[in-house]
Amino acid sequence: MGPLDQITLTGVRAFGHHGVFADERRDGQEFVVDVTLSVDTTQAAASDDVADTVHYGEVAERIVELVGSDPLNLIEGVAARIADDLLEHPLVHTVSVTIHKPHAPITVPFADVSVTILRSRREGPDA
Repeated sequence: MGPLDQITLTGVRAFGHHGVFADERRDGQEFVVDVTLSVDTTQAAASDDVADTVHYGEVAERIVELVGSDPLNLIEGVAARIADDLLEHPLVHTVSVTIHKPHAPITVPFADVSVTILRSRREGPDA
């Protein structure tokens, strides 16, 4: 297989209750998610059929569901949850997930804090 194409969603906003502190768990906050999916879009380009690609609207909705699900202490875990879920799609080979926590409880002025993870589909006999 040659180089893969990319589908990118930037700035998906979702509400969740993730964090180490009790008030973060209780009150929740907005998280912003960017994802890049590595996909072979050759078939979709030829067929012009959304069934032959990864539907980015469905990906965005799934991200919102996953951020809103069971609270975790760390955004690293939220990013991994999203990556693992998106890799279940048969067309997705690799995924990059960035979770931004713009309202993180940091005591100095800051613009953003984020974590980015990269995950790949495990293939072969040991997968």
